[in-house]
Amino acid sequence: MGNGLQGTLLPIRANIEAFSTLDVGIMGSSYFLGFAAGCILGPRVVRRVGHIRAFTAMVSIASTIALVHALIPNPILWWILRAATGFCFAVLYMIIESWLNERSTNKTRGTIFSVYTIINLSVLTLGQLMITLYDPAAFPLFALASILVSIAAVPVALTTAPAPAPRGDVRIRLRRLFRMSPVGFGGCLAVGLANGSFWSLGPVFAQQSGMDIAGIAFFMSVTVIAGALGQWPLGRASDMIDRRKVIIGACMAAALAGVGMVVFSEFWGRGILVFSFLLGVFAFPLYSLSVAHTNDFALPEDYVEVASGLLLVYAIGAVIGPMAASGTMALVGPKGLFGFTAFVHAGLALFAAYRMRARSRPPDEERAAFTESLLTAQTVSPMDPAAKSGAEEKSTE
Repeated sequence: MGNGLQGTLLPIRANIEAFSTLDVGIMGSSYFLGFAAGCILGPRVVRRVGHIRAFTAMVSIASTIALVHALIPNPILWWILRAATGFCFAVLYMIIESWLNERSTNKTRGTIFSVYTIINLSVLTLGQLMITLYDPAAFPLFALASILVSIAAVPVALTTAPAPAPRGDVRIRLRRLFRMSPVGFGGCLAVGLANGSFWSLGPVFAQQSGMDIAGIAFFMSVTVIAGALGQWPLGRASDMIDRRKVIIGACMAAALAGVGMVVFSEFWGRGILVFSFLLGVFAFPLYSLSVAHTNDFALPEDYVEVASGLLLVYAIGAVIGPMAASGTMALVGPKGLFGFTAFVHAGLALFAAYRMRARSRPPDEERAAFTESLLTAQTVSPMDPAAKSGAEEKSTE
């Protein structure tokens, strides 16, 4: 909830402080740069001090950073602070998810992570709506974000449950990952470019389009809720037909939604919510679809490397996307954000269509279940399929 509040509050406050659109774009890219670093270096932190100490340390740093934003509204400092925040939250999510994964069984894992995903999306939405409680130009919202993040340490610090075993190093080979599944690789990169831009600059688009604070919160929340609603139907469809066909269809629909935002945002006020809802429905599930498609071609022993590698590819896209989108917005105005996302989605659709002519889909018995890749869609660190495989071997014995 604290992270969701900051994600909406900081772009709005930056606009109030007269930061340029490029400044805000770099700020968004900085978060994902720190996020990527946390994915790579986080396991070392956990192995060094353990899950509980690492969790409380990251919470303390993230809580402090939220307050520093309010004290010193300087673009360069905010870039550094957002990178540090991204690092902290990458480690926090990694700890949460590895803990849930170890404490669940083959029979309960799907239910536990589904509930976890629902909680994640719900509190993210609530955090965004909290922007309406106080004036973004004042201090209280920053204090509230700090309080929410700080409270997260309490249940972990006081738990008597055993902490999970530290995760081992995972070797990430991006070239091998691309050869394994060009569409899956390109899909995660495209999702990073488009979704990273939306998270970073969506509030700026809404603010520059004349929305008040309540309107901005509602705009962001509608898109997130739509993304949750789109996961299951598109995922189930991809289990029945070639996933690339679903990816192409979702990309074209997301591109049309982006074009709709560009064309109608200045003339049809409610159209912004209609097209943002459609964008969320079709754009947000693309990461899950891309991961599932890649796992169709992966061996069981490659699942952890694939999940970690695709997450890094997503983060790389999310570093580049906000800067590119902010440059587009500087040239053509707020609607440039969705012109950029439409371009990215259309490009992925064309690439996937080209790849369908080069390789047919894997046999049905070799296809990975969409439900497993869904777990990585709205979270930071993927669940460890190796743990699942180990549990299956243990139950067989």
